Amino acid sequence: VRAEEANLKNALKEFEDGYAMAHRSYVKGLLAMYGDRANFPDANFTLRLTYGQVKGYSPRDCDYYGHQTTLDGVMEKEDSTNWEFVVPARLKELYAAKDFGRYKAPGGKMPVAFSTTTHSTGGNSGSPVMNANGELIGINFDRNWEGVGGDIQYLPDYQRSIIVDIRYVLFIMDKYAGAGYLLDEMEIEE
Repeated sequence: VRAEEANLKNALKEFEDGYAMAHRSYVKGLLAMYGDRANFPDANFTLRLTYGQVKGYSPRDCDYYGHQTTLDGVMEKEDSTNWEFVVPARLKELYAAKDFGRYKAPGGKMPVAFSTTTHSTGGNSGSPVMNANGELIGINFDRNWEGVGGDIQYLPDYQRSIIVDIRYVLFIMDKYAGAGYLLDEMEIEE
């Protein structure tokens, strides 16, 4: 894994260096353009709030990505030759038995992740995602490829945050990892 990580870093170095130089030029241009007006500071490691909708998107003509993924998709994407797409035997067993417990969605599928129109950036991973009632519904962990330009400008038609569904987190803790005792310590409403 470390050799693969080093290879990936080397492959991305030219891009990362170019991005850093372009970002410096961009910020310099903003400072020149806005002159004496106040500028936003770098907000990394500070509390940030964002809001949005659970929503899919269409990155190009005739392509549409829905707002939710399920464990069916995890199984469809399995690739035993790529460590990122290896599905553990225990998860396959639970899937084959449809043993999703109380965490399955109406209709019986096991939700895994969903996309939202919230604006996120590097450093937001692990942030709680709540619904309008203040209930935890997921954890922010990524964003879509088409939305990576959002570090420079928010793109409402394309940019999506990818959220792991809290039902999947609880399912993994309880059914897959056998750590249901941790859930007994939490106040979980259904």
